[in-house]
Amino acid sequence: MGTLGRAELEAMIEEATVDAYGEDEQRTGLFTMLEECLDLPFTTVILGGEVTVHGVDLTPDGRIVALCSRGRVRQSIGILDLPLPGPAPEGAEWVEAYCHWAG
Repeated sequence: MGTLGRAELEAMIEEATVDAYGEDEQRTGLFTMLEECLDLPFTTVILGGEVTVHGVDLTPDGRIVALCSRGRVRQSIGILDLPLPGPAPEGAEWVEAYCHWAG
């Protein structure tokens, strides 16, 4: 991550949150962009093991998570903690924008 400049990230955040009031609605706007734009599935490495990211979800406590699996094991990983592979999947700039927004 880190390929976009601050102005580009802020423009993306503005696009995603233009009609949002308050932090919860802003997070939902960013989640919607992630859900629509992130090219899924993709594989990445977490704690030395390869996992497949099948989707994203917005948890009841307001966190955006990546839905990951390795074989039969499934786990949700906070999108802020998700290492992206290189090259990053299409739409990964929205992960970068969310990280910037979350500060």
